[in-house]
Amino acid sequence: MPKNAAAPSASTRDRLLDAFEELLVEGGERSATLDAVAAAAAVSKGGLLYHFASKDALIDGLLARLDTLAVEDAENIRTATAGPVDYLIRTSVHTGSPLDRAYIAGSRLAQGRDPRAMQVLTDIRRRWLSVIEDAVHDPHTAQAIMLISDGLFVNSSLAGHEQAPQLHDDEAMTRLIAVIGRLLPR
Repeated sequence: MPKNAAAPSASTRDRLLDAFEELLVEGGERSATLDAVAAAAAVSKGGLLYHFASKDALIDGLLARLDTLAVEDAENIRTATAGPVDYLIRTSVHTGSPLDRAYIAGSRLAQGRDPRAMQVLTDIRRRWLSVIEDAVHDPHTAQAIMLISDGLFVNSSLAGHEQAPQLHDDEAMTRLIAVIGRLLPR
């Protein structure tokens, strides 16, 4: 087999995952049927089934993608030059990044009570919390920082709405990080 023969399949697989993710984000689990995913990815249903034999397999693929992105993010938090708390807070704002989109898609599955999605999201949160606990050496402060991070993510999803608070510029983030610094044990 030629060296790059797998490239189109990988690309098709990613397009299918992207389409599934988009449908979940925009319309929830009910809108993300196999037919809708195939159509959104411009692939035949047979092509979708070649890569993902069932909707369960598609869900597993999406959750594996989410987990991979979250593992990378946890390492980025841990090794951030400005420190884990600074990095976490500054990256908690929804920007439409691959991690943001995969996380929202996983959340939509969890809202539908998919136990696999609920477990992956729980594992991600524990991983992030562990990194912050290691950085601040206090589980209660780490939990408060995680809740601030959650609030930033939710608040930023309202961005563009006229009544949404605009707290996402660099200056506002710097002030927030300074306030969080006052929470840290000495």
